[in-house]
Amino acid sequence: MAQLNVSLPADLQDYLDTRASAEGYVDPSDFLRALVQRDRQTYEADVGRVQALIDEGIASGVVDGEPEDHVRAIMAEIAEPRG
Repeated sequence: MAQLNVSLPADLQDYLDTRASAEGYVDPSDFLRALVQRDRQTYEADVGRVQALIDEGIASGVVDGEPEDHVRAIMAEIAEPRG
């Protein structure tokens, strides 16, 4: 496994230690690994949602209306909370 060394100010180190312990992680490294994994999953899901919207748009053909209105609607859909 690759290693990454991170320097944190004391207040962030205290926060990290407290959160890792409160969440039941063995140590702060395990907590950080879980955070990065969740971020990766969220990012990949977001990319998938955007790609699905792009594919839907391409498949729908030409539409009436202003492009800006369609872009605003897509951006609003992307911004909706994930369930």
